Order: sequence, then structure tokens, then C-alpha cells
Amino acid sequence: MAERLDGRTVLVTGANGGLGEHFVRQALERGATKVYATARTPRNWGDERIVGLALDLTDPASLSSAADAASDVDLVVNNAAIAPADDVSVATGDEEVTRRIFETNYYGNLRVAKAFAPVLAANGGGALLNVLSLAAWLPLPTAYAASKAAMWSATNALRGELAPANTTVTGVIVGMVDTAMSARFDMPKVSAASVVDQAYDGVVKGAFEVLADDDSRDVKTRMSDSAEDLSAYLVAKLESFYADLGGAPAGAV
Repeated sequence: MAERLDGRTVLVTGANGGLGEHFVRQALERGATKVYATARTPRNWGDERIVGLALDLTDPASLSSAADAASDVDLVVNNAAIAPADDVSVATGDEEVTRRIFETNYYGNLRVAKAFAPVLAANGGGALLNVLSLAAWLPLPTAYAASKAAMWSATNALRGELAPANTTVTGVIVGMVDTAMSARFDMPKVSAASVVDQAYDGVVKGAFEVLADDDSRDVKTRMSDSAEDLSAYLVAKLESFYADLGGAPAGAV
């Protein structure tokens, strides 16, 4: 049975599609009274319980305005991220692509946490849910993977820093999710609804980490292996993955 969010006020970043839309819908299904659905260009949801709110993670002024407008929030879902198709190498990739990815996936998500931490504290404490990625634990040559690794580290740091204010911090680790972001990959994917379902259950229980698919659970069990053994296992896993796709990009494994 799904854990309830009765009476809670939720804010979701990147709410217009993919995981974001499921976070909005499931929050209401679980009893939330209001959801701020944020995006650079908010959509019309046709539901008075959903408040469309403009938010640009790369603009500190936008964050400040959003925090002022959503001062009643007690659960923040840090979901927004980008994964450009031309992000294929940390060794030879365009630095501007890397910078753009980190500006959203790391700095942007961290800005959200910093802007809303005082809001959550003022409301008696609450919860911060950071959507991370299995890519953070894989030897992938992408700035996306590096940005998610950085945000995983920041999530663990935030957990300790925000605990005195009675704010919990939960990180969601998941591999391929069936959303528009992963549409270019023809392979098995976990459903967005399943990821969100597990994520909200974890938040209510105060879990530090939610492993939302079999691949993430598998890799987690192997992280106590030596770096060499873990790397060999992950490289073999990635080679199998790319073989299913018809071949890896240059330098991918």
C-alpha cells in the first residue's frame, strides 16, 4: 500500500513531463493538498490543486522568487535535469556542454535545496527528494554521469546539514526510465510511475536512499568490492548494454 502524503504541500521541479508529471499526479493521489508544478514555462494543468510556477534553476533570482511564492512547501522534489545527446566524452567533449549540464544538474539542483531549506525549516521541517541516477556509479564518459555523481555527494552532505532543522534528505538512484529523455535508447526501462511510487514511499519513511530498479540494486550490492573488480564488472555490463544498442560511442567503455 502506498504511503500517504495527506495534507502536504509539494513542489516539483521539471514538472512538465517525464518523471515530473508523475511526481505531480501521484502527490495528489496520495493526499497532498497542493502541488507547485515548476518549469521555465509552466503549463496549465486544469486542476486548482496544482499551481504552475515559473522556475529557472540556472537563475538565482528565479529561485528566490519561487521560494517566496511557495512559502508553504514542506516537500521539495528536485527532479529537473538535462542529458544532451552530444554529451559523449569528458576527455574531448565541448566544455560549454559540460558547463551547461552542471549548471542544471548540479548547481541548479543545489540552488533549489539552498533556496528551500529555510522554507522547510520555517514550516517545522520537511523533506527534500533528489532524483539522482545510476550513472553516478558507472564508468560512463559523460558530463551527465559526472554531474549526477556530484549531486549524489551533495545529497549525502545536505542530509547531515539539514537534519538539525528536522528536514530529511532522500536520494533516488535509478537507471533507464521510460521517459522522453531516454527515448533514443532502445532497451528495457523501468516505468516512470514505478520510480515515483518508490520515491514517495521512501520519503515518507525517511529513507536515505531509494534504489528504484534492479540495475541500481545490483550495483549497490557490489560497491564494497575492490575498485578493480567493480570496474571490471561494470565495464562488462556496459559492453553488453551497448551491444544491444548496436555498438558503443567512441570511448564509452
